[in-house]
Amino acid sequence: MQKGLALLVTMAWVAVPAIALSQRAFTPKDLVMLDRISDPNLSPDGANIAYQLRQTDFAANKGVTSIWLTGPGGTRVLSGPGSTSPRWRGDGKLLYFLSSRTGGSQVWRLDMSGGDAQQVTNAALDVGSFLLSPDGKHLIVSMDMFLDCDSVECTKQRMDARAARKFSGQQFEQLFVRHWDTWSDGTRSQLFVYALDEQGIAQGAPVWVSKGIQGDVPSKPFGDAGEYGITPDGKDLIFTARVAGRTEAWSTNFDLYRRRIDGSGSVQNLTADNPAADTGPAISPDGKTLAYLAARRPAVESDRNAIVLKDLASGSTRELLPTWDRSADSLKWSADGKTLYALADDRGQKRLFAIDVARARVSALTDQGEVSAYDVGRKGIVVALESLGSPTQLYRVATGPRLQQVTHANEDKLAGIAMAGYEQFEFPGWNNESVQGFVMKPSNYQAGKKYPVAFIIHGGPEAAFGNIFHYRWNAQTYAGAGFAVVMIEFHGTPGYGQAFTDSIAGHWGDRPLEDLQKGWAYALAHYPFLDGSRACALGASYGGFMIDWIAGNWSSPWKCLVSHDGIFDTRVMYYSTEELWFEEYEYQGTQFAVPANYERFNPLDHVAEWKVPTLIIQGGRDFRVPFEQGMGAFTALQRRGIPSEFLYFPDENHWVLKPQNSLQWHDAVFGWIKQWTDTP
Repeated sequence: MQKGLALLVTMAWVAVPAIALSQRAFTPKDLVMLDRISDPNLSPDGANIAYQLRQTDFAANKGVTSIWLTGPGGTRVLSGPGSTSPRWRGDGKLLYFLSSRTGGSQVWRLDMSGGDAQQVTNAALDVGSFLLSPDGKHLIVSMDMFLDCDSVECTKQRMDARAARKFSGQQFEQLFVRHWDTWSDGTRSQLFVYALDEQGIAQGAPVWVSKGIQGDVPSKPFGDAGEYGITPDGKDLIFTARVAGRTEAWSTNFDLYRRRIDGSGSVQNLTADNPAADTGPAISPDGKTLAYLAARRPAVESDRNAIVLKDLASGSTRELLPTWDRSADSLKWSADGKTLYALADDRGQKRLFAIDVARARVSALTDQGEVSAYDVGRKGIVVALESLGSPTQLYRVATGPRLQQVTHANEDKLAGIAMAGYEQFEFPGWNNESVQGFVMKPSNYQAGKKYPVAFIIHGGPEAAFGNIFHYRWNAQTYAGAGFAVVMIEFHGTPGYGQAFTDSIAGHWGDRPLEDLQKGWAYALAHYPFLDGSRACALGASYGGFMIDWIAGNWSSPWKCLVSHDGIFDTRVMYYSTEELWFEEYEYQGTQFAVPANYERFNPLDHVAEWKVPTLIIQGGRDFRVPFEQGMGAFTALQRRGIPSEFLYFPDENHWVLKPQNSLQWHDAVFGWIKQWTDTP
């Protein structure tokens, strides 16, 4: 495996044919209109794959998700708009899913032998996620509840009463007041269990199995059914929760809890000895072993996720791969319990790994590209795989590693479009340590010519560009607009070892900046088609912070800058963002305890040095990097008399999700960078 990894840094160009007269460049409208595959689920016999497909309703300005099936009988839609989360019953005769076809979100099911879909649950509240018991006799669902209510109906009545009242003020006693893009309404996500009849329909009132947990199960804003699981005998539920009270905004102490599926007995904390995050429960087929992900450092969300095995009878634990310097995600067992599967960032790719549990040996099942999701069945493995050159398709995993493509989504939409070639490169960065990057040719590339450059800086900061087909920062759209693209995986990026990831904490403005500077110099020296005199730098979130920092500390190479939801004032950011554990780790303490740490790399303090024309973009519902950060940066630019524009989306969060807003975003960004690089 190490030999295979070494080959990555000398990866040849992933090339596509030059644009012929019959071909055209990839555009933002093409990006917006692509169908997006996700959430593959193998049927028990391994023959069929159910998956989600998101299509764009451009007129309605939204994405519409349905459920499709691919297999020996071809590919077809199973359930139309508003359907998500397909899950097979153990015998393969029924397929369950979430649907909003009757208004609210409820669980439905399809008999695979034929007939119309039938509604499984009819709860007074929306169902957020669900999981079937292995024997198909129980259904676990999550719903948002007021914890002092004693029933789902009580919560619904209180919500209706609140909607009918004439006053609008809200009072809060503790954080979170707001999270991601939503103000707190006082409810918590909780787990309920329905009994299912022989036809697979819910019977009677559900049992509130997580009652007593003062937290969200699954977590918010992005938690799902991967945070809970059922023992193979169908008797116990194991779930993830953070019981944090007033410390929730600065705690990552998630634990795993166990309770009888009928709600009897007390809730048992299985990981009380670990003050950091424990999550992702995966129960072995024989029910004896719990595998889960465990961080070791409290309040460090980018800490390495170790894979821990817990004997459910004795309570003893052991780390499965203590010397594997990767952070695992999304655990699943093989049907025989001998192999554990996991995803992990790995040197610019996100790979699926197979782990021999008995021998503690790990091997990669995929090579290039990013596996965004996968499923392991009794007869096979399916992955959802994308790359810088291709949107997601589904593949069956064979040997080798060797992949067999099983979906061909977007072939009609991409016919006649030339995707740009790209390459991964390596150079010595900060501390003379190896750093990698990606370079992409413009889609109209001709040998011997020079092209303007989009130098894109990723967010996170403990995130990665990776070999991914991004729907907000898609390199192919820049290549299609006539730009070469350079992206650096600077210190802080995962997939290169935990020390590499950790190195950015307390060093937002120096180590990554050195990597960016050296990566830019390396790219200019080794790729003669890059026109360094016609380049703009762009970034969002941490990337937006770096743009604001570059404006006062490395402005010389750039004709223009683009800062999307960037951090302009690190002091105010601490007191206005929501997840304080992130700030307190990155700056090594609270703002009031170590103010110098927050001041060390504060873009606000360098406004006097700003001179580069800059486009500022801000989402009105972004509570991660709130509105005042973008507004402050624009005010500074305007007061300094620097050419600048401000693009504000009142209805978008930290991302730009609505299709027509996305086109407006691309029009503004491409118009800006073309203007200042003199690009037609």
